Amino acid sequence: MMTAVRGLIARPDDHVIVLFGATGDLARRKLLPGLFHLAVAGLLPRRYRIIGTARRRSALSDADFRQRARQAVEEFGRVKPAGDAWEAFEGALSFAAAEPDDASPLVEAVRKAESQIGGEPRRLFHLAVPPAAFASVVGMLGSSGLAERSRVIVEKPFGTDLASARALNEAMRKVFDESQIFRIDHFTGKESVENIMALRFANGLLEPVWNREHIDYVQIDVPETLTIEGRAGFYEQTGAFRDMVVTHLFQVLGIVAMEPPTSLGAKALRDEKAKVFDAMNPIDPRHVVRGQYDGYRAEKGVASDSETETFVALRAEVDNWRWAGVPFYLRTGKALEESRQTITLGLRQPTLRMFPVDQDASPLGRHNEVVIDFDDPGAITLHFLAKEPGARMRLGQAEMVFRYSDSFSAANGLEGYERLILDAMLGDQAFFTCSDAIERLWEVSIPLLDHPPPVERYPPGSWGPASADRIPAPYRWRLPEAGRPAPW
Repeated sequence: MMTAVRGLIARPDDHVIVLFGATGDLARRKLLPGLFHLAVAGLLPRRYRIIGTARRRSALSDADFRQRARQAVEEFGRVKPAGDAWEAFEGALSFAAAEPDDASPLVEAVRKAESQIGGEPRRLFHLAVPPAAFASVVGMLGSSGLAERSRVIVEKPFGTDLASARALNEAMRKVFDESQIFRIDHFTGKESVENIMALRFANGLLEPVWNREHIDYVQIDVPETLTIEGRAGFYEQTGAFRDMVVTHLFQVLGIVAMEPPTSLGAKALRDEKAKVFDAMNPIDPRHVVRGQYDGYRAEKGVASDSETETFVALRAEVDNWRWAGVPFYLRTGKALEESRQTITLGLRQPTLRMFPVDQDASPLGRHNEVVIDFDDPGAITLHFLAKEPGARMRLGQAEMVFRYSDSFSAANGLEGYERLILDAMLGDQAFFTCSDAIERLWEVSIPLLDHPPPVERYPPGSWGPASADRIPAPYRWRLPEAGRPAPW
């Protein structure tokens, strides 16, 4: 078995890759284009087959699936479907229907693909299906014998509360060992998120100050301009907190706040993130604002009296030696003014009495800040004070900026899904979440899920309910950037 060494390129063993939900939006936008990019980059196995699968009512012929894949790669891929590379990739595609009570067409397709490859290739199942279907698909993989020599990628959300997460984990462990389960969060596969560890642990400039003695606050801010875009069936069951915070934002918090791992191996990284989650205090509903954009209730499939939040801002706390007393402010929402993904670390102020400082400036505006833009390709900005030109000693705000796009070749990078699918084939769980961590995050969410504050309306194109400004007080949200007024 080939193993991955983080930082080095490793090529996986031969594989049969099965995409459940192959006719869905995730496969069209991310999975098929991502797999083709991996093939072009020489990072798929030397011998592989990709089988799309869905319920019989959505079944396709092999030719139709290949045409659908071509259209997906044409529309969303970074590499266009042409030449020998596309011909080889297209030739590896096939389709087979599967039902919870009848997996025989899929079993036959997998056996045929394995025969074409030769030997004993591994199997990788990607469950790009609604969470309600996870248990039945996993049960079918177990009863059909397909779970042998396999790994399974499970899409978020991993449950909707502590009880459902435990039930899902129990159902999966009946068929798969924990070492075979890869709970995917594409945020953690981003180059710019992984760069947080390099920024922290490889640089003597920042490593000594990454703690409560030097940092006043941390913000993790992921606004989106998109609405729910016809996904009412999914969104009404989740909302912004379940969809974005328990998964993406808490995972980013774990990377920002973790202690230095003993290595970059999967166990060391996952152990340190788990310690952060263990140290998190339960979310206090008094420090949460929930919002819903005007027009959400008019979306098809949304109840006229829906209390589902499309926006959430909250304060989280990590009660350990490194972070005790440092607030973590998290915000995300739909139909907001900008789509951004930022982490802001506000450094403590030194004694400034010798310098004239604008007393009307906001507390945040007077802070030195490290702002990490983790929307690929990503950037890092240091905001600081410098003397303004002129006869007077007066301070003004300045910045130094590092941009990935200016410094490295973007062509060498992998998108989040691409990186994580490759890691799953290699058996590297470093940036996947373990069951204990998932259950702990639902545990700290219990007070909010049991006693959610009422949703407040906000206009599309704004920054959410105005009351969200109280969450980071006496500071303010970094977005919108200083000097730009909020839309209200």
